[in-house]
Amino acid sequence: MAAMSRDPLHGLNPPQRAAVLHTEGPLLVLAGAGSGKTRVIVEKIAQLVQTGRYPARRIAAITFTNKSAREMRERVGKRIRGDAAQELTVSTFHALGLKIVQIDHAKLGLRRGFSIFDADDSASQIKDLLPPGSKPDAIEAMKQLISRAKNAGLSPEQAAEAARSTREHEAAALYARYQQRLSAFNAVDFDDLIRLPVQLLESDEDARMGWRERIGYLLVDECQDTNDAQYRLLKAIAGDAGQFTCVGDDDQSIYAWRGANPDNLLALGSDYPALKIIKLEQNYRCSNRVLRAANALIAHNPHEHPKTLWSEAADGERIRVWECRDAAHEADKVAAEIQFIARQNAAADGTVPWNEVCILFRGNHQSRALEKALQLLRIPYHLSGGTAFLDRGEVKDALAWLRLLANPDDDAAFLRAVQSPNRGVGAGTLAKLGELANQKHLPLARAAESMAVAQQLPARAANALQGFAAIVQGLRADARTLPPAELVRRLNERSGLLAALRATCKDEAQFQARRRNLDELADWFDGPRTSGPGELAAALALLSHADKGDAGNQVRLMSMHASKGLEFRFVFIVGVEDGNLPHEASIEEGRIDEERRLFYVGITRAKERLWLSHAKEAQRWGDKLRLRPSRFLDELPAAELQRDGADPEAEAAQKAERRRASFADIQALLAD
Repeated sequence: MAAMSRDPLHGLNPPQRAAVLHTEGPLLVLAGAGSGKTRVIVEKIAQLVQTGRYPARRIAAITFTNKSAREMRERVGKRIRGDAAQELTVSTFHALGLKIVQIDHAKLGLRRGFSIFDADDSASQIKDLLPPGSKPDAIEAMKQLISRAKNAGLSPEQAAEAARSTREHEAAALYARYQQRLSAFNAVDFDDLIRLPVQLLESDEDARMGWRERIGYLLVDECQDTNDAQYRLLKAIAGDAGQFTCVGDDDQSIYAWRGANPDNLLALGSDYPALKIIKLEQNYRCSNRVLRAANALIAHNPHEHPKTLWSEAADGERIRVWECRDAAHEADKVAAEIQFIARQNAAADGTVPWNEVCILFRGNHQSRALEKALQLLRIPYHLSGGTAFLDRGEVKDALAWLRLLANPDDDAAFLRAVQSPNRGVGAGTLAKLGELANQKHLPLARAAESMAVAQQLPARAANALQGFAAIVQGLRADARTLPPAELVRRLNERSGLLAALRATCKDEAQFQARRRNLDELADWFDGPRTSGPGELAAALALLSHADKGDAGNQVRLMSMHASKGLEFRFVFIVGVEDGNLPHEASIEEGRIDEERRLFYVGITRAKERLWLSHAKEAQRWGDKLRLRPSRFLDELPAAELQRDGADPEAEAAQKAERRRASFADIQALLAD
């Protein structure tokens, strides 16, 4: 019997369906929190391919994190069978930028195998270009100004023209010298992966038309988070025809501090007069009570295209608002409540769903009291935002070696690798080597291999450098025959990194933990799609620090910024006080709207229940400071809240329920 045909769009609500079927001309999908936007993007890609509108190889879907790109690729793979899913481009903006730079490197004045400088590499170059003795804050400020100019898509010359203050003029001049330095190293930094493609596509007609032929249809997720350079890249690829779908939510624009411009959503309307706008307002995540609170809050912000989220879910329990003495009392109260709800929701086999609970805060410093309270009750937790995998010292050391294998001209990689592990090559030797390298117009690694240079250095230093050069040459030969993952493992041994780790670790447990980091790094390189250390180093530079690691069955602690895109059954937001949320700097600078959007993002993470808490006082520099509840609490509908003391009957019932649960726990312990 033939299988019944099924409508592939079955289950989509009418606006979702309209967004999927709109394949001609520019489209903006304003997707509220929890409205199923990822499904819309996935179904639209399937629609474009399966109807023959575009082949998969001419479709590009752009996201902001590697994690989102992986998830989207997996979901599309389930909808599109065969080779088509492999031909599709699903990547971050920076990964797409890297692809453009790799293919058109010659047009951008780069040689094949160019290096990608990370934040530390960039900072060290900027430090070197500034006057000796420059303070770290001054170095960071200059680095930020250069980054801001690049994210605005400005060249050094354009940055100089746009400069208004003395500091901006100084930053523009430094930017020019910094780019010259990058060019000498055959390197780009992370910001260049967007700026350079924009520069190329806006100025080179052949390149522009070539990339429009490669990418016939563009889908952009989280469009409200684009900076000016990313928006220009979108326009350069899409062209006047505007064959694209942009998905975004102006109410969830919370990254202005890193260059995001929510006005890009508005710009689409003026840049593409034929733009069709579809709103996704049905929410599949939250209770209606949470949605009513979120709608009332965000209504205080100005809107070009207002949305009202709604759900078919039940109202659910009222939002609890707790007034606490201080942060310690607040943390204790949160921990006790988590213990209670986790036990109440334990599975029949006794499994406690800790991972269904999340605690959100405005700043990472707020986690300390919470960690202490959770530890006292032995509640397992995972704090997002610890030391990122790629920031661990031994991992950065191995990456420096790898970059040097890929690109002998990478001076930043040489400087780290030659000193990791320590082989007696000090700052004085390196400074002398730098002088000699400049005289002979050689990169540092090449100079270190030169006999003519070696003769001008002290014998001990020359021997150390030549020993290092021999190891590098041996590994470079290995790179031509070994699988990438095996190359990394051999590098860890031959370089001396593992031996140095063993010597510096205080015990075997610490050594094994750090060794596992190097083993994991090798595993990252395992895969059929990579070839050669150059490609691998470039791919690794794009990995998001937060993308690795699974929190498992633990309570999640994270900032509200980090929570975007996530959802949990039970959500606690702590520190809901004026000066913290909204942050005092935002109050002073008149950026309340973004802080309100941040609170909105936090609220809409809750699927079932939500708790908001604030402290009455805090300790600052030894003094007690009186705190005021956040002004945002007064913007929430009173009918949706249960404030402390406002409903004595309900509170008494809740306290009695918790006493019974505590008594049951004690009885269970005694029975054991």
